[in-house]
Amino acid sequence: MGTDIHLDFPSVGATENIMLLSVLGEGETVIVNAAMEPEIVDLQNFLNKMGAKISGAGSNVIKITGVKSLKDVSYNIMPDRIEAGTLLCAVAASGGSLTLEKIVPEHLTSVLHKLEDSGCILNIKKDRLELEAPKRLNSIEIKTMPYPGFPTDMQSVFASMLATSKGTSIVVENIFENRYKYVNELRKMGAKITVEGKICIIKGTRKLYGAKVQATDLRGGASLVLARIKCKGKDRN
Repeated sequence: MGTDIHLDFPSVGATENIMLLSVLGEGETVIVNAAMEPEIVDLQNFLNKMGAKISGAGSNVIKITGVKSLKDVSYNIMPDRIEAGTLLCAVAASGGSLTLEKIVPEHLTSVLHKLEDSGCILNIKKDRLELEAPKRLNSIEIKTMPYPGFPTDMQSVFASMLATSKGTSIVVENIFENRYKYVNELRKMGAKITVEGKICIIKGTRKLYGAKVQATDLRGGASLVLARIKCKGKDRN
């Protein structure tokens, strides 16, 4: 049966699961304080194409009117904004240049602002983005927040990128606990990083070194691959 659901936190997973459970239910379900990520909008568009009745995705209130059945459809999934951001950070860390096509720059607004703050030059078009990085990045401050704020899935990649920047960078993780497990692995590579609660302090160093490290999670693993781009020499252990 339809009902009103008030989320304590705008969780992406919770919002998506409620949408999926409600779409074939009876009556109307309303999600208050829903997540507003582009992936939520994409899910709404996909389900509606199948015959669902969902409105409000992209805002903090989503309404789902249950239907009896859904139909088969062909659907193009949105570009992966976290994958795009990771590629941009990898090139920024290397001091290189990159052109990304078939992306949605609006989905990356907070990430692009931080890349510009770090010294990167961006040329943004409708579905295309060009990045040119300086030889060494500037230090910056980052605070993860629900969309449209800075995405938590990008903080480990940015921390790795900033390990060789000028000055001291600060990362504040406001979404998840225990999301700094990758830090110990970066330290093995010579990164000067300390963690105090939800705050990560990164003192930029000119060199990182190869080391035997372990991916603690998906995004942490990406941060280690990115760090290896800036490493000198072979693995130290």
